[in-house]
Amino acid sequence: MAELHCDLVVVGMGIAGLSAALAAHEAGAKVIVVDRAPRGASGGNTRYTEAFMRMKSVDEPSDDLGDALLGDFMGYPDPSLLRETLSERENWTSPARTLNIVDYAYVETLLANSGPTLRWLTTFGVRFEPLPTPFLTTSTTRLSPVGGGLALVEALSAALEASDVTVLYETTARSLVIENGSVTGLVASGPEGSLTVHGRVMLASGGYEGNAEMLSRYHGPLGMLCRPVAVGGHYNKGEGIEMALAVGAASAGNFALFHAEPIDPRSGVAEAAIFAFTYGILVNAEGERFVDEAPGPVDAFYERITRRIQAQTRGVAYMILDATGQGVPNIRTALRTDQPPIIASSIAELAQRLDIDSAALERSVANYNAGCGDEAFDPSRPDGKATRGVVPPKSNWATRIVEGPFHAYPVMAANVFTFGGLRTNEFAQVVDRDGDVIAGLYAAGEMTGLYYSNYTGSTSVLRGAVFGRIGGLQAARVGA
Repeated sequence: MAELHCDLVVVGMGIAGLSAALAAHEAGAKVIVVDRAPRGASGGNTRYTEAFMRMKSVDEPSDDLGDALLGDFMGYPDPSLLRETLSERENWTSPARTLNIVDYAYVETLLANSGPTLRWLTTFGVRFEPLPTPFLTTSTTRLSPVGGGLALVEALSAALEASDVTVLYETTARSLVIENGSVTGLVASGPEGSLTVHGRVMLASGGYEGNAEMLSRYHGPLGMLCRPVAVGGHYNKGEGIEMALAVGAASAGNFALFHAEPIDPRSGVAEAAIFAFTYGILVNAEGERFVDEAPGPVDAFYERITRRIQAQTRGVAYMILDATGQGVPNIRTALRTDQPPIIASSIAELAQRLDIDSAALERSVANYNAGCGDEAFDPSRPDGKATRGVVPPKSNWATRIVEGPFHAYPVMAANVFTFGGLRTNEFAQVVDRDGDVIAGLYAAGEMTGLYYSNYTGSTSVLRGAVFGRIGGLQAARVGA
């Protein structure tokens, strides 16, 4: 078995891994990077995302970032342990140090380092702008790199290749090496066979959305009713999480959920999102409405609605728009699919094309229409134009579905990334199930648990960059 030696071995080349490798290299560490993808496909989910970040400027996070993360519903934790977390951390008991809630210190660190991290990324030629989003109604402020996540991957990968960092493509990390309770390297397999890389380890290899067995294990039967939102997610098999759990790492986040995005199942393009259902209705395979399509701005509620879609028969629903919905300004912005709508001149004909019982669909549309009033319709903001006497209700943009031709799009849940992962502290160090740091082991990005009930939009790439950089710097300092 071949052996290599370094100060830090980084697993994964998404934004978290790239940030960790470059930060550690800049701090003087000898770095080796391993990634299971070939060179032209590296970058994981980052390569395919538009990489929106919850920022109001390059230097300032959005006003609601901290509250949104800490306001995620995390169940009903023991109040005595919550009170304990208000004291100095060194006084916490083990149950408090591993309490399955969002770590306040982690969020504070994210807020303090978001601006400096984006400024650091600009040194590699990345530019950030408030670019258009696919959301026609929004609840927060966002920036994104010009060129999206691909621009991040290309710029940071080029910086790695221009340095003396060793990058091993098509190489998969398999297990951690432990000596005297500390992580001292990892075993990997690549084109030349097995190898051991000696050094501290930064895990940044994403979640397990590309692993059907883990999805079934944690999500049950619904696991098969989703798929990765982009090809990059298929490389995320969850080994990084499993190898850390195998050496006693604590978990964080909700292993039963994932960041869900509504996409057109017919499309193979990355993020073939359907965000226009707020201006129409959603029906299931039985031809029935099952959810309030518009409780508020689409960017704040699409994930919860997508979960309801996943729970329907075969995990699919159909968005129906009439001429009013199709005429909403910039509606194509909210339809990211490359597939055409299913078009019919009547609801009965549309039902036939969707293989839905026509009487059931006509009844659902008639019931919905009967609950719609004649108030003015304003698609640019939540307008309070709600149904009356209809179950389920529709809280905004409730216009009648009457004017053909009628357009329909199938919608399913895509798995952007999984919520469950490793517990880390504010220095990106992995902690064990007693809440103590596992020496030599770091983690960042989507494989670290943060979300519980709902994804705080436009935070994944941001936190991957922040804690990847922090972990790389911390690992370099340890060896100084």
